[in-house]
Amino acid sequence: MSVSPPLAREVLAVFANPENNASLRGILRGLEKESLRVTPQGTLAQTDHPLALGSALTHPHITTDYSEALMEFITEPFGDVEPLLAQLDNIHRYTYAQLASSHERLWPASMPCTLGADNEIPVARYGTSNSGTMKTIYRIGLGHRYGRSMQTIAGIHYNFSLPDDFWRVLQTHKKNQQSLQDFKTDSYFGLIRNFRRNFWLLIYLFGASPAVCSCFVKDRNHQLQPFPAAAQTHYLPYATSLRMGDLGYQSDAQKSLVVNYNNLNDYLKTLCGAITQSHPAYEDIGVKDSAGNYQQLNTSLLQIENEFYSSIRPKRTTARGETALQALRLRGVEYVEVRCVDLNPYEPLGITVEQMQVMDAFLLYCLLSDSPATDEREFYQGQENQKRIVNRGREAGLTLLRGDDQPAMSEWALEIIYGSMACARLLDQAKGGEAYQHALRQQIEKIDDPSLTPSARVLRDMLDKNQSFYMHTLALAEQHRAYFATRQLDDPMHINFTGMSHKSLEEQRALENRSEVSFDEYLENYYAQYRGCNSCAGRES
Repeated sequence: MSVSPPLAREVLAVFANPENNASLRGILRGLEKESLRVTPQGTLAQTDHPLALGSALTHPHITTDYSEALMEFITEPFGDVEPLLAQLDNIHRYTYAQLASSHERLWPASMPCTLGADNEIPVARYGTSNSGTMKTIYRIGLGHRYGRSMQTIAGIHYNFSLPDDFWRVLQTHKKNQQSLQDFKTDSYFGLIRNFRRNFWLLIYLFGASPAVCSCFVKDRNHQLQPFPAAAQTHYLPYATSLRMGDLGYQSDAQKSLVVNYNNLNDYLKTLCGAITQSHPAYEDIGVKDSAGNYQQLNTSLLQIENEFYSSIRPKRTTARGETALQALRLRGVEYVEVRCVDLNPYEPLGITVEQMQVMDAFLLYCLLSDSPATDEREFYQGQENQKRIVNRGREAGLTLLRGDDQPAMSEWALEIIYGSMACARLLDQAKGGEAYQHALRQQIEKIDDPSLTPSARVLRDMLDKNQSFYMHTLALAEQHRAYFATRQLDDPMHINFTGMSHKSLEEQRALENRSEVSFDEYLENYYAQYRGCNSCAGRES
């Protein structure tokens, strides 16, 4: 196996040195996993977020995302993959135990269950505090802008960071004279640029949403085909992840937004501008209705930075009331959040150890490879490559765009995998064994044989069983419910989770009983951070 050209052999040699290699043991990764609550019949749950699961506003591990029925499980950051998945497993076991009385279960696919009318999709609610009210109004605004059905799509976010020991070694090797944090920030943006060049491969390898329930595309323009083996299903024969295409978190309004990832300052200016400059289509909605009720947070292209649906984000832990962009401006990048991963409907946790090992090696490859600045041409080529992989990823002979060339997808995919394999060897050296390399070798098989991909498996199983997307996914949901029903938490762990739920409810009540400024003033203070960020994007010294 040859090393992909952009990955310099010198940097591989630096981290193959045993003393330097040990820094890779300090990699931290965490997960944010979304799943819809559904009834035994596979319809969207109309019930409130279960009280036994605590406050969706303040619970450290169990919350909701866009819809009241869209649960989100958040792990702590871990230095190893296995304990991370063990915590995610415990969160699932506790949640299923609380859902047993209502007979609800979690929908295992990224694309949603059977949906009714738009107004039958409940918006997530977070109580009456200013921060909780803001979260709810943001989601109401998303419904007005894009429709609520889009707020029922689920995925997995993968958070990834490297320790300071690693950064010191890399900075010394590159003879870089910046502060350590500035070096980390610039290097994370280099990772992000390469990720955006290459993440189509992750969509191909792990995409698992090639079909949708027909109710999801009702009254929408689309290019999907009726599924030949069952009614009430639309699909594309070579699709990989419809969640990552025009039916998912995409926006016609955002297509004009070219976000600059060449450095932090330009990134901040682009997004802060989109948050502070009014957009005509959203002016028509208005901030408040005739009765004075909020319809959305503002009339800008973005209400907040989270509305920009990127495949990866630079992140920094925020203080309460602090915007994500303000945290980046003041303290630089702390980690990256990968957002292009579908739920694996065949896995009770939605993701596997091997998949996370591939992600680690891929992200390290993106970081250690040369990462030149990007321009608008490359930005739009990346969008086109994403579209081709989403809709036609398993099509024989598919080509992609790379500058003036149109390489075969399979050839470019192997180039990335071989480069990631070199990084997998470094990770195996740090941990011991060959698990990372084995996980990468499994991906080579998927390039050689597209039928091994999750998206192909979904369509094959539906075809073999003459099942609609709905019936196929409902059967998997029941399998997962039965799996967790046999794996109850032990008493100490159950007591621990119960205590977290009670504490989170107390914290929400304390927030709501605290004397606060009016919501209008709260919102004005919140947006003042964006205006400051937009006018002076540089970090404070």
